[in-house]
Amino acid sequence: MSQVKQKLERPGTILWIEASGFSLLIVLCWLGELLHMPYYIFGESYDFNWHRALVRTSCVLIIWAWVHFLTRRILRRLHYLEEFLRICGWCRKVCHEGEWLEMESYFKSKFATKTSHGMCPDCLEKKKKELAPAGDLPPSPETSPN
Repeated sequence: MSQVKQKLERPGTILWIEASGFSLLIVLCWLGELLHMPYYIFGESYDFNWHRALVRTSCVLIIWAWVHFLTRRILRRLHYLEEFLRICGWCRKVCHEGEWLEMESYFKSKFATKTSHGMCPDCLEKKKKELAPAGDLPPSPETSPN
Protein backbone atom coordinates (compact mmCIF):
# COMPACT_ATOMS: atom_id res chain seq x y z
CA MET A 1 0.00 0.00 0.00
CA SER A 2 1.41 3.40 -0.91
CA GLN A 3 2.36 5.88 1.79
CA VAL A 4 -0.05 8.52 0.44
CA LYS A 5 -2.97 6.11 0.72
CA GLN A 6 -1.89 5.10 4.25
CA LYS A 7 -1.74 8.74 5.32
CA LEU A 8 -5.21 9.47 3.96
CA GLU A 9 -6.66 6.45 5.74
CA ARG A 10 -5.74 7.78 9.16
CA PRO A 11 -8.69 9.69 10.64
CA GLY A 12 -6.52 12.54 11.92
CA THR A 13 -5.09 13.24 8.48
CA ILE A 14 -8.49 13.41 6.83
CA LEU A 15 -9.79 15.76 9.52
CA TRP A 16 -6.69 17.98 9.19
CA ILE A 17 -7.15 18.25 5.42
CA GLU A 18 -10.79 19.12 5.99
CA ALA A 19 -9.84 21.74 8.60
CA SER A 20 -7.26 23.25 6.25
CA GLY A 21 -9.87 23.65 3.52
CA PHE A 22 -12.38 25.37 5.80
CA SER A 23 -9.65 27.58 7.28
CA LEU A 24 -8.69 28.63 3.77
CA LEU A 25 -12.31 29.61 3.11
CA ILE A 26 -12.33 31.78 6.23
CA VAL A 27 -9.05 33.43 5.24
CA LEU A 28 -10.42 34.11 1.76
CA CYS A 29 -13.55 35.71 3.27
CA TRP A 30 -11.44 38.13 5.28
CA LEU A 31 -8.96 38.77 2.46
CA GLY A 32 -11.87 39.59 0.17
CA GLU A 33 -12.98 42.28 2.59
CA LEU A 34 -9.47 43.58 3.29
CA LEU A 35 -8.63 43.82 -0.43
CA HIS A 36 -12.01 45.44 -1.20
CA MET A 37 -13.04 42.69 -3.62
CA PRO A 38 -16.78 43.56 -3.42
CA TYR A 39 -15.87 47.09 -4.62
CA TYR A 40 -13.89 45.80 -7.62
CA ILE A 41 -16.30 43.02 -8.58
CA PHE A 42 -19.76 44.36 -7.71
CA GLY A 43 -19.16 48.11 -7.42
CA GLU A 44 -20.17 48.20 -3.75
CA SER A 45 -18.89 50.77 -1.29
CA TYR A 46 -15.13 50.95 -0.76
CA ASP A 47 -15.49 50.62 3.05
CA PHE A 48 -14.34 47.60 5.00
CA ASN A 49 -17.50 45.73 6.04
CA TRP A 50 -16.55 43.61 9.01
CA HIS A 51 -20.19 42.58 9.61
CA ARG A 52 -20.27 40.82 6.25
CA ALA A 53 -16.96 39.08 7.02
CA LEU A 54 -18.23 37.98 10.45
CA VAL A 55 -21.47 36.59 8.99
CA ARG A 56 -19.56 34.66 6.33
CA THR A 57 -17.08 33.38 8.90
CA SER A 58 -19.84 32.22 11.24
CA CYS A 59 -21.63 30.44 8.35
CA VAL A 60 -18.42 28.67 7.35
CA LEU A 61 -17.75 27.71 10.99
CA ILE A 62 -21.25 26.24 11.39
CA ILE A 63 -20.89 24.20 8.19
CA TRP A 64 -17.38 23.18 9.23
CA ALA A 65 -18.63 21.91 12.60
CA TRP A 66 -21.43 19.95 10.94
CA VAL A 67 -19.09 18.39 8.32
CA HIS A 68 -16.45 17.65 10.98
CA PHE A 69 -19.01 15.86 13.17
CA LEU A 70 -20.29 13.76 10.26
CA THR A 71 -16.78 12.93 9.03
CA ARG A 72 -15.69 11.77 12.48
CA ARG A 73 -18.80 9.63 12.77
CA ILE A 74 -18.22 8.04 9.37
CA LEU A 75 -14.54 7.41 10.13
CA ARG A 76 -15.39 5.78 13.46
CA ARG A 77 -17.90 3.49 11.72
CA LEU A 78 -15.38 2.67 8.99
CA HIS A 79 -12.72 1.86 11.57
CA TYR A 80 -15.19 -0.41 13.39
CA LEU A 81 -16.08 -2.27 10.19
CA GLU A 82 -12.43 -2.69 9.20
CA GLU A 83 -11.81 -4.63 12.42
CA PHE A 84 -13.89 -7.54 11.10
CA LEU A 85 -12.10 -10.47 9.52
CA ARG A 86 -13.72 -11.50 6.22
CA ILE A 87 -13.97 -15.26 5.85
CA CYS A 88 -15.50 -17.04 2.85
CA GLY A 89 -18.61 -18.93 3.95
CA TRP A 90 -17.89 -21.85 1.63
CA CYS A 91 -14.15 -22.51 1.53
CA ARG A 92 -13.22 -20.61 4.77
CA LYS A 93 -10.45 -18.59 3.09
CA VAL A 94 -9.54 -15.34 4.82
CA CYS A 95 -9.29 -11.99 3.03
CA HIS A 96 -6.06 -10.27 4.07
CA GLU A 97 -5.00 -7.04 2.28
CA GLY A 98 -7.06 -7.93 -0.79
CA GLU A 99 -5.70 -11.48 -1.07
CA TRP A 100 -7.68 -14.59 -0.17
CA LEU A 101 -5.55 -16.96 1.92
CA GLU A 102 -6.17 -20.37 3.39
CA MET A 103 -6.99 -20.03 7.08
CA GLU A 104 -3.72 -21.76 8.06
CA SER A 105 -1.66 -19.46 5.81
CA TYR A 106 -3.39 -16.41 7.27
CA PHE A 107 -2.63 -17.40 10.86
CA LYS A 108 0.95 -18.22 9.94
CA SER A 109 1.57 -14.91 8.15
CA LYS A 110 -0.38 -12.61 10.47
CA PHE A 111 0.32 -14.09 13.88
CA ALA A 112 3.25 -16.49 13.29
CA THR A 113 1.01 -19.17 14.76
CA LYS A 114 1.34 -22.85 13.97
CA THR A 115 -1.95 -24.55 13.24
CA SER A 116 -3.21 -28.08 13.61
CA HIS A 117 -6.48 -29.75 12.77
CA GLY A 118 -8.95 -31.39 15.07
CA MET A 119 -12.67 -31.94 15.44
CA CYS A 120 -14.90 -30.01 17.79
CA PRO A 121 -17.40 -32.00 19.93
CA ASP A 122 -20.39 -30.81 17.86
CA CYS A 123 -18.85 -31.94 14.56
CA LEU A 124 -17.81 -35.23 16.17
CA GLU A 125 -21.41 -35.94 17.18
CA LYS A 126 -22.70 -35.03 13.70
CA LYS A 127 -20.13 -37.30 12.06
CA LYS A 128 -21.04 -40.15 14.44
CA LYS A 129 -24.70 -39.78 13.45
CA GLU A 130 -23.78 -39.79 9.75
CA LEU A 131 -21.60 -42.88 10.08
CA ALA A 132 -23.82 -44.84 12.51
CA PRO A 133 -26.19 -46.30 9.88
CA ALA A 134 -23.23 -47.43 7.75
CA GLY A 135 -21.60 -49.20 10.70
CA ASP A 136 -18.28 -47.37 10.15
CA LEU A 137 -18.30 -45.76 13.57
CA PRO A 138 -14.82 -44.61 14.70
CA PRO A 139 -13.82 -45.39 18.27
CA SER A 140 -14.89 -42.69 20.69
CA PRO A 141 -12.07 -40.76 22.37
CA GLU A 142 -13.69 -41.44 25.75
CA THR A 143 -13.82 -45.24 25.26
CA SER A 144 -10.51 -45.82 23.49
CA PRO A 145 -7.82 -47.46 25.65
CA ASN A 146 -4.82 -45.27 26.53
